[in-house]
Amino acid sequence: QVQLVESGGGLVQAGDSLRLSCAASGRTFSRNAVGWFRQAPGKEREFVAAIGWNGVSTDYTDSVKGRFTISRDNAKNTVYLQMNSLKPEDTAVYYCAAKATISSATYLRRRINEYDYWGQGTQVTVSS
Repeated sequence: QVQLVESGGGLVQAGDSLRLSCAASGRTFSRNAVGWFRQAPGKEREFVAAIGWNGVSTDYTDSVKGRFTISRDNAKNTVYLQMNSLKPEDTAVYYCAAKATISSATYLRRRINEYDYWGQGTQVTVSS
């Protein structure tokens, strides 16, 4: 059974940093694209960042560019989201998602329906 488990969320103050982790089990995702999404209360789930299988190609939504960094350790089957200079508007449940199929290193997707596996989410709350 494939599982994605997010961790690292919490309650922080504006300007602080957090590092989220997404650990996969049940199969390897070393050749698959992975993305981070978030959902704030009353809002739709939105794309945050994506990374190709080799960790070189990345994509970010404009609101987090320069503050968030996505990375991966394929040996650990884990993807990370380093979040710096957090703002209250970053408050949301953060989800990681993975493609089921092997993709090229530059394959990056922003749409929810292009990912096959999802974690249960981790809450990030940023106070002002």
